[in-house]
Amino acid sequence: QVQLVESGGGLVQAGGSLRLSCAVSGTIFNLNAMGWLRQAPGKQRELVADITDSRWTHYADSVKGRFTISRDNAKNTVYLQMNNLKPEDTATYYCNAAGTYSGGYYYPSRYWGQGTQVTVSS
Repeated sequence: QVQLVESGGGLVQAGGSLRLSCAVSGTIFNLNAMGWLRQAPGKQRELVADITDSRWTHYADSVKGRFTISRDNAKNTVYLQMNNLKPEDTATYYCNAAGTYSGGYYYPSRYWGQGTQVTVSS
């Protein structure tokens, strides 16, 4: 059984930092790409960042220069370091594993974490 377990969310003041982790257990065929997505209340889920097994990365324009995605292949774990957080970053953050690429865009798979809440106060 595949599980994605996230941790690291919380409440932080604007300008602060948080680090999210997502550990994948179980067997996923072709675990290449992984990504972080977020969903704020009343909004659609949006892609934040993604990373391939060769560590090619892509970021949403809104987080470029502030967030860093990384991974430890030996641990099947992906991280999201979030610096200089803004109130508009407030959302539930979801980890996704084994997504696919088309036209350079990451399409999430059916493998999702449970979500972790990030709240940034002004």
